[in-house]
Amino acid sequence: MSEKPDGTDDGATIMAKPKPKTQRPPMYKVLILNDDFTPMEFVVHILERFFGLNHAQAFEIMLTVHKKGLAVVAVLSFEVAETKVAQVMDFARRHQHPLQCTMEKE
Repeated sequence: MSEKPDGTDDGATIMAKPKPKTQRPPMYKVLILNDDFTPMEFVVHILERFFGLNHAQAFEIMLTVHKKGLAVVAVLSFEVAETKVAQVMDFARRHQHPLQCTMEKE
């Protein structure tokens, strides 16, 4: 393109536009909080049903919630985390448990 018909180069160069770098979306931690009323097996059931954990993983997280007061269940994009929190809270309310599930930016 910048070459003349006689085969010589006129020194013109074409600059390519730099490609914009895409950033990963911010991630959010989904937390389950301990209370004195929600049965442990109900928490295990929630972890298996809504977060796809196997029984051993769910049981381990439930024990962490019980002993430490809370546990990070998953780290997800905002929309997915928000949906999971809403699902857990709705399910707990329908079963008359005061279980709390929240999310916070990582």
